Amino acid sequence: TRFFFFCAYSEPPNSLDLNGSHPRRIKLTAPNINLSLDQSEGSVLSDDNLDTPDEIDINVDDLDTPDEADSLEYAGHEQPAIKEPSQEESESIPEYTAEEEREDNKLWRTVVIGDQEQRIDMKAIEPFKKVISHGGYYGDGLNAIIVFAACFLPDSSQTDYTYVMENLFLYVISTLELMVAEDYMIVYLNGATPRRRMPGLGWMKRCYQMIDRRLRKNLKSFIIVHPSWFIRTILAVTRPFISSKFSNKIQYVNTLADLNELIPMEYVNVPESIVNNLVLNYPEEKGQNQLVKTIRK
Repeated sequence: TRFFFFCAYSEPPNSLDLNGSHPRRIKLTAPNINLSLDQSEGSVLSDDNLDTPDEIDINVDDLDTPDEADSLEYAGHEQPAIKEPSQEESESIPEYTAEEEREDNKLWRTVVIGDQEQRIDMKAIEPFKKVISHGGYYGDGLNAIIVFAACFLPDSSQTDYTYVMENLFLYVISTLELMVAEDYMIVYLNGATPRRRMPGLGWMKRCYQMIDRRLRKNLKSFIIVHPSWFIRTILAVTRPFISSKFSNKIQYVNTLADLNELIPMEYVNVPESIVNNLVLNYPEEKGQNQLVKTIRK
């Protein structure tokens, strides 16, 4: 069987053809092709042209069909290359060991205040934990003396002051609940405390509001040692907003010698700055030398 192919060939026109002439046609002759259906030599069905086995066994399950991701490639979409981390990047990430995890857990303390679970950043308040301490007992039974030294409070000029005071507030309240078993008193040491370290009115009010009802009831006395005009002013302003029962528990003490007449000082942790101020400003005060020796034991 012979096939004839015709193709039109023309040179590109140099000008517009206005006479309607047609391009010249070239006649091409196709090669001889045997399309007979027998398997004779030269047929497309001969064994020479069919390179297949006698028996075709195709397992459909083993066919590798394109999935949805492959179809994107067929459609011309390229998959974003996933960068494998280099060996240097992998080695730069330190392994988080169990010992490090235990150390990190020590930096946080979980407490329950007002039926709510709170977490305290112990690392942030580490330099200020001396602000509250146990000063022993007075009278009969487990009547605790709780000492609050304002000179150990953070400076209000530091950048994280608000964050530290929030965590310190939780620490003071939770520690107070652990220290008190029965009745107790609070000794507020205000001496040697600059104005920038004194707690604000809002902070003290919140402390009072967050104290458990049991602790409010069992508080027998609130002694303020070396009261400044600022402390006296705050208490005078807030007196109408606090209960008369609490107001009657407030007591001012001007010297440590006067405090020694009210409570035993053997276990009261008086800051060294207050003791130095006592020796410097009141060198002739009666019984001071013995009191200083008792405090510095």
